[in-house]
Amino acid sequence: MRALLFCLAGLIAAIPGFGFAQQMKLSPKSAPAANEIRYFTALDGLMGGNADVILKETRQGKAVTSAVLDVCYPVEKGSDRKDRFVANLSVNGQAMTGTTQSIGARLPVTVKLTRKPTGDMFEFRGQIAVGQTVTEVTSSDNSDLSEKEFQDNQTTDDGITASPKDFAEVSPESVGVRVTLDAAPEFLKGLRGQDVEVSLSSLAISCDALRAGEQTINMAVDPDRAAALIAKSKSQTGVTAAGWTTGIVEMDRTIRFSAADWRDGDKLNKDKLASAVSGVLARTFSAKAVSSVWNATTGKLKLTLKRPSQLFPALELTDKIEVTGLVSTDKPGVSDKLMLWIGSPVITTADESAGAKLALSDDSSGEEEGDQKDDNGSVDALARELKGQRWDADKSVWK
Repeated sequence: MRALLFCLAGLIAAIPGFGFAQQMKLSPKSAPAANEIRYFTALDGLMGGNADVILKETRQGKAVTSAVLDVCYPVEKGSDRKDRFVANLSVNGQAMTGTTQSIGARLPVTVKLTRKPTGDMFEFRGQIAVGQTVTEVTSSDNSDLSEKEFQDNQTTDDGITASPKDFAEVSPESVGVRVTLDAAPEFLKGLRGQDVEVSLSSLAISCDALRAGEQTINMAVDPDRAAALIAKSKSQTGVTAAGWTTGIVEMDRTIRFSAADWRDGDKLNKDKLASAVSGVLARTFSAKAVSSVWNATTGKLKLTLKRPSQLFPALELTDKIEVTGLVSTDKPGVSDKLMLWIGSPVITTADESAGAKLALSDDSSGEEEGDQKDDNGSVDALARELKGQRWDADKSVWK
């Protein structure tokens, strides 16, 4: 048996190339490390700590082969206006350097950083100059993110819904329009003189908007004209999305009811509905209805009531109660149902007696202000008056 094995070994060794082929199979060459993308989303101290930073590194193994530094920052301290620069960095060992120009102000930018691993973390030191402003960078204990982790953190949603099935998740008066940054000025100028209320906060271009090249303009409009505004916006240059979004309507303060008794033809009888709502509020607040005004731009209903204040009866002070409401169909388009949202009451007390007045200041604590929002059961009372339904938040249906 041993002799047979020796013979087989000799035969295999004699076959040309057999031993070399086997050796090649057993000792393959190591494949080069694949490129990997990693991110840092913070560097301490830039622009007074107000900079939004993204450092993107391309690595081969542990070695950084290239990097891109994207920094968004306020143009001035405390300003809502932002500028941004994107610098492609050359990597030489631990040194990362590059030059570029800021996108808005066109200021020269110079980046000189050193990057040092410290265990599982990383340390950055150096200088970043934007125009004449030089920032010293000393940033330690930085952790990096994978491509997936970074993208998951960057996901944003402006809440625009082009075709909602109803107004349970979006508000009937609230319209959002996403438009490219270069087209935004003309789009906004086109709203001048229109019955549209533009949210001031949406005019500030965020860092996310600068990076995406688009901003979302939020507007309030009479619900009867919202669909037309959305359709018109979609046709305009640079608009990439338009639809309804979240607004003032809170479903727990909303009632759905039949439209039949509150319309003249296809139009809402606003006077009749305002009178009915004022009457219910007057009873629940033990007050007298003073006025009801419909806002032609936003469609909001503002109701004002007054009652004798019980705070200090001998002074005969007056409580003024202001309540905002909004009426629309319960979904976009034609519907036989209306929905009424009624806001929390705002109650102020003043001296309205004849002659000299007592000057009063409202120095209530936050807790007492919260108590002021008690609506005396007015939403339930309105639901009974209108023979309507309240919203079931647990089941997300009308009950």
